[in-house]
Amino acid sequence: MPDKTLNETHDPKLESWVESANAPDSWFPIQNLPFGIFRKKGSKQPGKAGVAIGDRIVDIAAAAKRGALDAKANKAAKSLQGDTLNDFAALGPEAWSAMRLSLSRGLRKGSKKRDALARALVKQSDVEMLLPTKVNNYTDFFVSLHHTKKVSEALNRPEPHVTPNWRWLPIAYHSRASTVIASGTKVRRPLGQYPEGGNAMPTFRRCDKLDYELEVAFIVGPGNKRGERIEIDDAEDHIFGLALMNDWSARDIQFWESRPLGPFLGKSLSTTLSPWIVTLEALAPFRVDNEKRPAGDPEPLPYLTPKPGSTPQGFDVTLEAHILSAQAKKQKLAPTLFTHTSFTRMYWSVNQMLTHHASNGCELVPGDVIGSGTVSGPTQEESACLVERTLYGRDPVRLATGETRGFIEDGDDVIFTGRANARGYRSIGFGECRGVVTPAEKI
Repeated sequence: MPDKTLNETHDPKLESWVESANAPDSWFPIQNLPFGIFRKKGSKQPGKAGVAIGDRIVDIAAAAKRGALDAKANKAAKSLQGDTLNDFAALGPEAWSAMRLSLSRGLRKGSKKRDALARALVKQSDVEMLLPTKVNNYTDFFVSLHHTKKVSEALNRPEPHVTPNWRWLPIAYHSRASTVIASGTKVRRPLGQYPEGGNAMPTFRRCDKLDYELEVAFIVGPGNKRGERIEIDDAEDHIFGLALMNDWSARDIQFWESRPLGPFLGKSLSTTLSPWIVTLEALAPFRVDNEKRPAGDPEPLPYLTPKPGSTPQGFDVTLEAHILSAQAKKQKLAPTLFTHTSFTRMYWSVNQMLTHHASNGCELVPGDVIGSGTVSGPTQEESACLVERTLYGRDPVRLATGETRGFIEDGDDVIFTGRANARGYRSIGFGECRGVVTPAEKI
């Protein structure tokens, strides 16, 4: 399929007539071309589908109207007339690839489509980004072995680090689609019930241990019919692309309520999704095998095992999490780096997650959001949440202002970024996944 192989859109020598896309540090060079939904800043207009190029956005509807797309892309553009990407995601890899190819050719230096496309460009600084899809369902996985072990260690738990089923199947829970929010949306600190030790009555108060979880989300493209499975070798035909995700976690609520049935109110307060969906085709140069499983671990069951010689199912994406305090903002200081990790650390691939999700006939629909779980590595700097990074607050991190953070404070901006790199290819980025925490409701 088009999204598994290299093609002309990946040529590292390509440059765009949109000069900002040629900057070495641009998230959105011509080799990327991710999809999102935008509207004019401060307006109440419906969102419009766009593709990022440098510091600009191609308004797809305007490009089609001005004749800037070829025939295949123009046909696909009919699904991009609304305020979500769901209909476009449902078309599948052939349509996604056709749109990227048409835009790539039109945005290259020397293109005959330059004048038509130029009139369809808007500045990113003039718009606000919305959720890229209407999220009907949201599932979050738990597939980093490092995260699994390190959280147990941070909490000084006496039980085994990893449950017996963990190495046999990708573990997940169904969460709240209604609280998936766009990057930049404020996140209110939640209230919750907390134990006071022994047999004392719990109290209902503000969350004191608010945490982030640095994750990668993948967006479902064409779904499956209820009762039908998705084969592992067909999984990528059902994955539109990847985005960054912050699974905000109220740890003091979570660890009290989560047994025996798992996450509930400690996880459903908010989930921030980055605005740009980077297609698997754009990520083709960055395919790698994920980290090797520890010696002695079982091989996946046949339904989770790709056929021999399959393309690597991991992606070499570097992920970072920063915190910018209210005081640092006032002093115009840079955010403090808390996490530097890699998406290659995952025990299970996105293909395996999706295949297992549908293995019982569960119906997946276009636009569904599926989170990878916390992308932690073995070192402290690769800890992708504060429970691990600060040992549940016992070893706080010092900010540029001299403040320390064991957990997130009111006024803090939490900022995630991601960038894919490979020798001989142009680096591409995901943009920001960002949220600022506001005080809890008074009680």
